Amino acid sequence: MHWFTEPGYWTARLVFQRALAGVYLFAFVGAALQFRALIGAHGMLPVPRYVRHVPFLRAPSLFQLRYSDRLFALCAWSGGALAAALAAGAGDLVPLGAAMGMWALLWALYLSIVNVGQTWYSFGWESLLLETGFLAVFLGNARVGPPVLVLWLLRWLLLRVEFGAGLIKMRGDPCWRELTCLYHHHETQPMPGPLSWFFHHLPRSLHRVECAANHVTQLLVPLLLFTPQPVASYAAWTIVATQLWLVLSGNFAWLNWMTITLALSAVDFARFSGPPPAAASRGAPLWYAVLVCAVTVLVLVLSRHPVANMLSRRQVMNRSFDSLHLVNTYGAFGTVGRIREEVVVEGTSDRVPREDGDWREYGFKGKPGEPGRMPRQFAPYHLRLDWLMWFAALSPGYAREWFGPFVERLLAGDRDTLRLIRHNPFPDAPPRFVRARLYRYRFTTWRELRETGAWWHRTPVREYLPPTRLSPVAGPVGEPDGGRGGGRGASEAE
Repeated sequence: MHWFTEPGYWTARLVFQRALAGVYLFAFVGAALQFRALIGAHGMLPVPRYVRHVPFLRAPSLFQLRYSDRLFALCAWSGGALAAALAAGAGDLVPLGAAMGMWALLWALYLSIVNVGQTWYSFGWESLLLETGFLAVFLGNARVGPPVLVLWLLRWLLLRVEFGAGLIKMRGDPCWRELTCLYHHHETQPMPGPLSWFFHHLPRSLHRVECAANHVTQLLVPLLLFTPQPVASYAAWTIVATQLWLVLSGNFAWLNWMTITLALSAVDFARFSGPPPAAASRGAPLWYAVLVCAVTVLVLVLSRHPVANMLSRRQVMNRSFDSLHLVNTYGAFGTVGRIREEVVVEGTSDRVPREDGDWREYGFKGKPGEPGRMPRQFAPYHLRLDWLMWFAALSPGYAREWFGPFVERLLAGDRDTLRLIRHNPFPDAPPRFVRARLYRYRFTTWRELRETGAWWHRTPVREYLPPTRLSPVAGPVGEPDGGRGGGRGASEAE
């Protein structure tokens, strides 16, 4: 079965697997550090309440069978430890079946988290990580050559990621066709990075070049992944370069890093790494070959939904067509905002919440807040609350499920919720009232930055949430659980 493996890609497989394990590590550590406030037993959107209304087949997860915060923490930290081991090369030290089992366990643990994560885990890169992780199960280890079929499936996935994103842009906002979207995008993207201010102030002619290059990279270059080497490698390196440009210009969790990881699997490293080890040239076991062939057929059959979506004039972004997230459709920024609005959350200890009272602002880690604070780099770490705050500013409907519980936990001084933010202006006791106001933000000019040191200029737009306090009937949220948060609580607006 010499056709089944391609020993020349043993380095590409090694690089791909190490990089994928690194992304898994960020995903599991982020889940472990943030879940209590978001989806824990006393979180804003508790898992126990969710699984009572959602059947197992619709959202298969270990936590459908049993949930506790301890079990979730155990799964998240265990997944992180396993990902770290695979990143260090543990998968190449064990038999083929054991290595496949390690990758399968990693995939199953993260699937269990995503399928109960609700709004907090509704991002396209969750499905991208799961789909890539599923294919990684069948990529083998150092005891067998890389299977050609899985290598092609990884390229097929990369094509859908890039081509889907390119099509949604061309069919969406006219500014993509007019090459003007990047006049605004660096300023209005969900979470700007430390260089976003500088990207925004690049000449407009260069922004137009960025747009045009994006269309070429997403709509034409991916097709070259299926051509002979070295053209396929050139195409992969072009995608890597484009994604690194995006890494520099903003914070998109691990979306760019996953795309880079997929692209590296298509690179022919043989000219740099020398001949593969003898083990990579061994024939594959029959059971392994049969399993890989079966998975290939499964993926191709399930691909009919993403292909139909890409061909449709009503193309949608980031949709999973099965509860296991095996084959999905992708896309990003079909529409680009022209203005940036932010929800600013404030609290006061005043007995009467006057407009001119002592209101103190909560500082978030990643989302824009104080005008003088330079945006930070967090990706590939995913700040889920900060991302959802961006959606909340677009429309209160995006925050209907979780914003009220978030405010209640600030009023209760919930420790797990306060760990999600950078600055708590009430370190000694929680505020009596919390309010939220909508501000319009824009990047300052070069002159404003020199004169004021501020990266942002903001102006108030309207009230987002009136001054709100905990209901005296319900009492503080989380009091029965030692102040860590509990129940839905109750609040009332003044």
